[in-house]
Amino acid sequence: MSGHGYESGRLNLPFVGISTFGKRPYLADWGAIRADVAVLGAPFDFGTQFRAGARFGPRAIREASTLFSFGHAGAYDHEDDCTYLGSDVRIVDIGDADIVHTDTETSHANIETGVRAILDAGALPVVLGGDHSVNIPCIRAFAGRGPIHILQIDAHLDFVDVRHGVRHGHGNPMRRAAEQEHVTGITALGIRNVSSTAKDGYDAARAMGDDILSVRQVRALGRAAVLARIPAGARLYVTIDIDGFCPSIAPGTGTPSHGGFLYYEVLEILQGVARTHDIVGIDLVEVAPDYDHSGSTAILAAQVLLNFLGFIFHARKTR
Repeated sequence: MSGHGYESGRLNLPFVGISTFGKRPYLADWGAIRADVAVLGAPFDFGTQFRAGARFGPRAIREASTLFSFGHAGAYDHEDDCTYLGSDVRIVDIGDADIVHTDTETSHANIETGVRAILDAGALPVVLGGDHSVNIPCIRAFAGRGPIHILQIDAHLDFVDVRHGVRHGHGNPMRRAAEQEHVTGITALGIRNVSSTAKDGYDAARAMGDDILSVRQVRALGRAAVLARIPAGARLYVTIDIDGFCPSIAPGTGTPSHGGFLYYEVLEILQGVARTHDIVGIDLVEVAPDYDHSGSTAILAAQVLLNFLGFIFHARKTR
């Protein structure tokens, strides 16, 4: 017997059944979370300044993640000689936060409630966006839970303070995060080209503890030097905007920016921080599936998240 687990369970092919994240159990009762990881959808895109559609991101990522549902016994990686996300890692999908159309504050409050429920249960929150403004309630949910440092992978700095009265759009999340007492700093990787943030925003970001590197700067420094810039011992919240990747591999997003990261560049950074830091929260945002009829953007998002979760829980076992 190979011991892969299929002998004792259903085949459960990717195209069969309900598309929860990774085909893991759905849990409707947020007061009964008993898991290592809880996945929350945040299908909100009212903070978008250009092309909308990220409200359908959580659904697309869930469907794409069924490709990587790994049967019953995790996923073996021959390069690392390791099986990731075996049955010892309990993952549940708790569905979506309630979104009230045109009402940013209520929608954000509902997202924050979901993240707080996950944290209260002692689980790792993984939030599927939605536009990048959903990061604002995610970071608020960590208030009173100790300091965190944010690792941002993104094409845009997202450090606008107020624009035409808007404080909670998808150009504002890192500014709102930096204002929080429990946020000790931000490491922003991939920032490039024409940005949503003007020079005064960059000046403010650096003054408020934001370490900003473009894709070319990350490549010139190398992975080890980039990882060394993240404060040692920091509890790390990771926010991944899918437009941090090159649109040649991630076209399905509202604000694509050429010259972005390729898959392994991001994956190796995530594996590095999983080994060296305590990862306390994750969001992945701005997948807008209608702009990518191949579905490859959602597949990329699902693959990155599942690999990252595998790295995190393997590192926790081996430290």
